Amino acid sequence: MITISLVPIPFRIDALTRERNSLYEYPVDRLAAIIREIGFTCTCCAKCCTRDFNGHVFLLDRDVATVRSIDPEALEPAPDPEFCDQNGTFYVSGYALKAKADEPGTCWFLENGRCRIYDRRFAICRIYPYMLHREPDETGVVDWRQFAGIDLHGDYGRELPGEETLAMARETKEYENAFLTQEINFLECIQDHFARHKLRHVQKIYDDRMRAFAKGGVIRVMVYYDDRFEEHSISSD
Repeated sequence: MITISLVPIPFRIDALTRERNSLYEYPVDRLAAIIREIGFTCTCCAKCCTRDFNGHVFLLDRDVATVRSIDPEALEPAPDPEFCDQNGTFYVSGYALKAKADEPGTCWFLENGRCRIYDRRFAICRIYPYMLHREPDETGVVDWRQFAGIDLHGDYGRELPGEETLAMARETKEYENAFLTQEINFLECIQDHFARHKLRHVQKIYDDRMRAFAKGGVIRVMVYYDDRFEEHSISSD
């Protein structure tokens, strides 16, 4: 299986741009109807606020600014950097929320099963579990995904007001558009940065450094934020 970083950057930009165009064309009424049909109700189980259940929480740039105003220690470079240059420097498209060192990896802002910044929670937290992006299913067929973790949390079948479902559908589309735009901007920034500094992605160096990182080694990561890169040194410890 080909590593995604080996796909030329212009092709990746083109693919993301086409996906964003498809998102524009997706009728908001259709997503609202799916939301009404599912009738999801949060039961405050807090499963979605754990790394074991949801992996990492990727933050849009605007959410990073909010975190920094509340608690900068809650930020960390998003995992799985997309690129590594010939000097061993990694590049990743943004920040993620830090999780506590417990099991199941509780969100930094979760206390006693409740979010302590609920009134300022982030875009992905507001729309979850709704989504609107294309990805392959277990058979490899690519289609729209509109819901995360169905039947794994919450209750279903609640009657939702039409205006509420339309508002959530619009916000979900807006989030997905912002996410795709940030990814496109990151790739364009990488393309320019690599060209200006005569850098290139080297998969072998990526693999070697990631193996060392997994054993406790320190790596240098450049995190994309606000149209520039911010430098971090991190270890798996």
